Amino acid sequence: MTLIEQIQADVKDAMRQGQRERVGALRLLVSELQKAEKEGGADELAVLRRERKRRLEAASAYADGGREDLATSERAEAELIGGYLPAELSEAQLREIVQRAVSETGASSPKDMGSVMKAAMAAVDGRADGRRVSGIVKETLSG
Repeated sequence: MTLIEQIQADVKDAMRQGQRERVGALRLLVSELQKAEKEGGADELAVLRRERKRRLEAASAYADGGREDLATSERAEAELIGGYLPAELSEAQLREIVQRAVSETGASSPKDMGSVMKAAMAAVDGRADGRRVSGIVKETLSG
C-alpha cells in the first residue's frame, strides 16, 4: 500500500469515527500529494515534510499573534503529518553522520560548511531538520 493509499484509508476511518478536524487535515494531505504527483512525481516524504513545516510555521505565527487556539490546531495537524514520516534521528546518530560527512569531505574549518552540509543532508535523507544538522555541523567545524 502506497502512502497516499494509506492516508486515503485513514480519511475513511476518520469519517466513520466523526473526526472532522482529522478528516480535513488528511484530505488536504491527499490533495497535496496528488498535486505533487501530477506536477512531476515529487517525493511523497518531501511533500509531507513541507506540509508539516508549513503547519509549524503557521502555529508559530498564530502563537505570536495571540491566537493560541489556532496555534494548537496547527500543531495538532503537524503532529498528524509527522506520524506518516520516518522516525527522526537521535542526537547521537546525527552526530555520527556529521562526523562521517566531515571525514569524507576533508573539511577542517567553518568555510567548508557547504560541502559538509551537502553530504550530511544526503545521508540524513529527511530524518532530521536542516537546522539541527546545521547546528551540529557548525559545532563540529568550530570545535
